Amino acid sequence: MNRRLYLRSIATSSVAGTAGCLESLPIGRGGQADTSGNTDQEQAEGVALGPPEQDLSEASHPSYGNELPTVNLPDPLTGETISTNQYESERTVLITFFYTSCPDGVCPALLLRLRRAQEVAAENGYSNDVTFLAMTFDPERDTEDVLLTYAAEQGIDLDAGNWHFLRPEQYKTGHEIVTEKFGLPLEKREAEEYENLDYMFPHFAYIFLVNERGLIERVYPNGATIETSQVVEDFETVVTE
Repeated sequence: MNRRLYLRSIATSSVAGTAGCLESLPIGRGGQADTSGNTDQEQAEGVALGPPEQDLSEASHPSYGNELPTVNLPDPLTGETISTNQYESERTVLITFFYTSCPDGVCPALLLRLRRAQEVAAENGYSNDVTFLAMTFDPERDTEDVLLTYAAEQGIDLDAGNWHFLRPEQYKTGHEIVTEKFGLPLEKREAEEYENLDYMFPHFAYIFLVNERGLIERVYPNGATIETSQVVEDFETVVTE
């Protein structure tokens, strides 16, 4: 199925009527959920990990063995413009999408898994071989000061030099990146059920693990609930291959 057409169908059927952050979009071949625990995928060329248990090759987002989409966005905390392809031939990357006003704890859970991988990299002496990219799609509220405070709250080590918050100048840009380039439906809507929020974003809690060749090793569609140890184990395997 054409990914763009598939994306439209998912955006219509799955996002409508849902509040907060969505846990996963577990779609396999033919647009059906893959619950078998098996995959008929072959080992992708240029990757360290074998095929994943869940075959997401027909999903709207890039998956196992695909190239990471190229995105260029500013990091307001360092003043740099970061490109997702600048780490090719140099670093393993973990990337996710979030917003600091997330009302249900899903976004902090995503960053927790990146932060733990950052800690393990420091403990094992390969901090300079890895990068962590966390892109907000809520630039209106996620200002430089807010991101700095949030990093401290989440225990992120900004001094390590391997963590970047990516912040588009406008929500429109962030929406295009998440929805079009990464194939993850994103919607801005009123947050009537939350007294302290004017608006919120139903979105999908994905983490992407990318090797130094710029190829996706793993997609974690249940990124907020998957065992942190599994993410770290896969991450270490890719870094130390």
